[in-house]
Amino acid sequence: MPLPLRQTVGLCAVLGLCALLAVPGAAPGLSADGRLSLAVFALATAAWIATPVDDAYIALGAGLALTVTGVISSETLFATLGDETVWLLICAFVLAAAVTRTGLAGRAAVFLVGGARTVRQLVHLTTAGLVVTAFAVPATSGRAALALPVFLALAAALRERTRLVVMLALLFPTVILLSAVATLIGAGAHLITVGVLWEQTGEQLSFVQWLVLGLPLAVVSSHLAAELVLLTTTRRADRKGPVTITAAQIQEHSETAVEGPFTPAESRCLLLLATVVLLWCSEPLHGVSPAVVALIGALVATSPALGTVRFKDGLRTVPWPLLLFMAATMAMGVALSDSGAADWLVGWIPLGASTPPWLFLAGVVVVSTAAHLALQSRSARSSVLVPLVVAAAVGAGVNPVTAALASTAAAGFCHTLPSSAKPVALFADVAGTSTYTPRDLLRLSGFLAPLTAALVLAFALVIWPLLGVPVLLETQP
Repeated sequence: MPLPLRQTVGLCAVLGLCALLAVPGAAPGLSADGRLSLAVFALATAAWIATPVDDAYIALGAGLALTVTGVISSETLFATLGDETVWLLICAFVLAAAVTRTGLAGRAAVFLVGGARTVRQLVHLTTAGLVVTAFAVPATSGRAALALPVFLALAAALRERTRLVVMLALLFPTVILLSAVATLIGAGAHLITVGVLWEQTGEQLSFVQWLVLGLPLAVVSSHLAAELVLLTTTRRADRKGPVTITAAQIQEHSETAVEGPFTPAESRCLLLLATVVLLWCSEPLHGVSPAVVALIGALVATSPALGTVRFKDGLRTVPWPLLLFMAATMAMGVALSDSGAADWLVGWIPLGASTPPWLFLAGVVVVSTAAHLALQSRSARSSVLVPLVVAAAVGAGVNPVTAALASTAAAGFCHTLPSSAKPVALFADVAGTSTYTPRDLLRLSGFLAPLTAALVLAFALVIWPLLGVPVLLETQP
């Protein structure tokens, strides 16, 4: 099947670049390892954008190519699979499987939205509940699947008010995607960012540090986005009138009881989850690694006596392709950094001490916000952007931690098309329920994109410095 013209032109351009890099002396100042790293990076990026091949397969192929050519060692490639952040994600998914199996989500829905009496209350209570799920389920697609029964219950209760159902169908994926920045385990892209920062700068962002920086942004952006969704999809008449969501309506879409006394399994799982999150948040006090805490929690959650899910069933929920993708892209980041390719590539950008920090960060945020139009995978966006952003930040005199966080947070916006993110696609086509159209999504995106970009930039320039992450590189202790 012939490729479309745009993809053909793009592929030819990438192949031409690789052929040019293969010529000694064609890239002054770039070593042979640097040329190989840059060529593999360009081919992988082009494949992520223009081909239907699985992202993890492409990343593993790129990692293998770098290893075979001697740019990185086999120990470097395979060591990334044993990285602490990879183990943190594995154990977090097992914990999430235990939470999902108990049906605590249904009880939480009754507790939150059952008290809503107006449309605006329903919107913001739902938003608050979805933000909290970032601590329980470590993937936006998993959180979307967990929240779907709640949406179906709300849609059934409000089926006579069509615009409200459309509004909720947009609200759920919007908040799920924007609130992921709250925690380190909110998205695989966050772990890639942490890995790149460690490899290129030696800066280690802990679970607590990410929480302190990301949670305020998640809360503010989610509630502002919720208000925007409400205003752009409903009219004043739609927002008038009371809403009543009963436990019986939510029970119709839940396989477990949403009322009454907690079962022993629910009580154990709730206590375990609260303990794990508390230990994560208090890491500076006890010094135990979040990955170790997660491993202890996963073993308890799957234990024969206290667990709520079998060990094998818990492991089946782990997205192994994502973990392999993360490991391979970490290896690519090491190659770009150690070979000097990232610094050489950034050297072509006209940056210097005279570049205002706000201008540099504004460029990072704009490019990262728009990147979903080319790279649909959130992890792939961070894999491509963060190594270059970190290298460019050092050259511009900007704190690389601030730049990397801003890029990762802005890349969380992916609402333009139903295919831009899995949660958006999931709520675009719900059997038996009329949800939003591509036109509704585009209208929301037109307002939400600049709002999100401006908010991330404001946090990078104003809020994060107050929380201990300065804008300028030289002001770091």
